Amino acid sequence: MLVLKLGGELLEQPQDVARVASGIAALARTSKLVVVHGGGREIDAGLAVAGIPKRQVDGLRVTDGPTLDVVVSVLGGAINTRLVAAVRRAGGDAVGLTGADAGVAVVRRLKPITTVAGETVDLGLVGEPVAAGATGAPALLQHLVKGGYTPVVACVGATRTGELLNVNADTLASHLAVALGADRLVIAGGTSGVLDANGQTIPQLASRAAGRLIREGVANKGMVAKLEACRAALRAGVGDVIIANGRLVAFEALSDRNRTLDACTQVVS
Repeated sequence: MLVLKLGGELLEQPQDVARVASGIAALARTSKLVVVHGGGREIDAGLAVAGIPKRQVDGLRVTDGPTLDVVVSVLGGAINTRLVAAVRRAGGDAVGLTGADAGVAVVRRLKPITTVAGETVDLGLVGEPVAAGATGAPALLQHLVKGGYTPVVACVGATRTGELLNVNADTLASHLAVALGADRLVIAGGTSGVLDANGQTIPQLASRAAGRLIREGVANKGMVAKLEACRAALRAGVGDVIIANGRLVAFEALSDRNRTLDACTQVVS
């Protein structure tokens, strides 16, 4: 089982969507695959059109009611449907979902967080997945994968009482990788892995060293959430975690744990 998280920057231009969809279709032919996607910049654009201010802290979106409406419509509507259709055109059998479908992502309101700068911030209508041990693996995803389908999950979740909440895509992908017992978690975006202070890719990074990069400010903004998600997955037993440049990596190679991948960082325990 492989869980692949796609950053929204890979899904904005038609040619990028077509390339990613072709890679997903090829990867699904050799691996059991679940895809999770974000869409930050398209959400930002939707907020701008609606005249809603954007606010983020350590790469996490502060979400009020109007912001959540935009998040749900962009992620669960436009981006998800567009990607699923592209995978179908590429010969894959994709099924579009959000975390609200059949308990794919049961979440609870996130408590106020302490930022890297030491500030306490309430992110608002943002959820964190309930620990996998409390709910088991999402049955719908298991059934779909067993049936030969590729679930494509937008990062929106629902509480046990049905309240919709925004969920960070890296966090959701890490959670699902743990819940499904994935052999590998891949977080693909527009950056060539984790960069050091000189802007060079770090080929392999220990979890403890990743924590140091966060504390020292070398890793910032969205990379903080990615590294925390990687560390959480490793602690919970996911076999292998990769942060990759989704524009450069060969998707069909992602299932081969013995293959060296370019433009990537492997995060290890």
